[in-house]
Amino acid sequence: MNAPTKTPDTAEATPVDEPKGKSATRKRLLTILAIVVVIAVIVWAVFHFLLAAPEEETDDAYVAGDVVAITARDPGTVQQLYADNTQSVKAGQPLIDLDPVTSDVNLAAAEADLAKAVRATRGDFTRVGQSDAAIVQAEAEVSRARDDYARRRGAAAEGAVSGEELDHAADQLKVATANLNLARSQKAQALSTVQGTDVATNPAVMAAAAAYRRAAIVRSHMHVTAPIDGVVAQRTVQLGQQIQAGTPLMAIVPMTRLWIDANFRETQLKDIRIGQPVTVTADMYGGDIVYHGRVVGLSAGSGNAFALLPPQNASGNWIKIIQRVPVRIALDPKELAANPLRIGLSVKTVIDTADTGGARLARPAATPYHGSVGTQGPDDAVEARIRQVIAANR
Repeated sequence: MNAPTKTPDTAEATPVDEPKGKSATRKRLLTILAIVVVIAVIVWAVFHFLLAAPEEETDDAYVAGDVVAITARDPGTVQQLYADNTQSVKAGQPLIDLDPVTSDVNLAAAEADLAKAVRATRGDFTRVGQSDAAIVQAEAEVSRARDDYARRRGAAAEGAVSGEELDHAADQLKVATANLNLARSQKAQALSTVQGTDVATNPAVMAAAAAYRRAAIVRSHMHVTAPIDGVVAQRTVQLGQQIQAGTPLMAIVPMTRLWIDANFRETQLKDIRIGQPVTVTADMYGGDIVYHGRVVGLSAGSGNAFALLPPQNASGNWIKIIQRVPVRIALDPKELAANPLRIGLSVKTVIDTADTGGARLARPAATPYHGSVGTQGPDDAVEARIRQVIAANR
């Protein structure tokens, strides 16, 4: 007996067809997504390589700046400290006081030497007057001796005076003439020390005044002030420390004079020119803060050329290594003031190399950069004191 045949049911066939429809839909979506990604990559490549402005970038870049060294100019003992690391100072603000006792004594001794020089010079002028009087007296003696000799010679011709007495008269004339010559020589010697000068311009007085100024300068070095605005760093000096001339005391970093040293590969330098605009982002602030600057110069050589032990490529085996050349980038001072940087921080730099009309070499140095580091010479108070000492001993 044959089994009854079953007719396919439509409801039972639907689950078999449903996975095939989902698979086809998924394939279409993936195809569309792939097409979109390919189009996006093509658009990005077109804008990045064809339409975007040419640029060179590197993250091998760091913040650099001046480190103004504060060193002892004369020996002394540290008596006061007015500033410490991380503190900001202004130009002219006190930093360190050294014990001034020894320098005060030297200054007093220099003042005494100046007074002695003035008095000695005054004595030289007096000796000139004395030599004039001695010459007048010697001339009178010569005249008297000559007259006596003339009379005795006439009397000797008549036999009234002996030859011995005539010889004595001749000797007296010689002695008087010699005394006159001696007086004139003494005047010349006295004039040699004062001729063409007065007390204030006499060489001995000027030398003593210079010694006084030198002592005053040493005294001023006992009070160390900041030569420039900035932040104190590397303070090594301690209270009571005995320091010698040239001893490093601390450093000051002017925070408004910072720049970027970006180390570009030599293959990136072809289109870099002086004056090209640069954008800088610091790891300290992230990408939210962007600094703007300009290329101001390229180093005269690669980094390894100025290393302590430069490579010797002419010896042994040689492996070519792409070198890096430091490029200096000046930053906007206003942006630095708003968001201060620190020396040594890592940054990323992007140079817009679209304009290649700038110079390849930096401009010649023109504007000097200095603070009140050097001694400007004795102040008005020192000069006034010198004039007082000269007037008091004149």
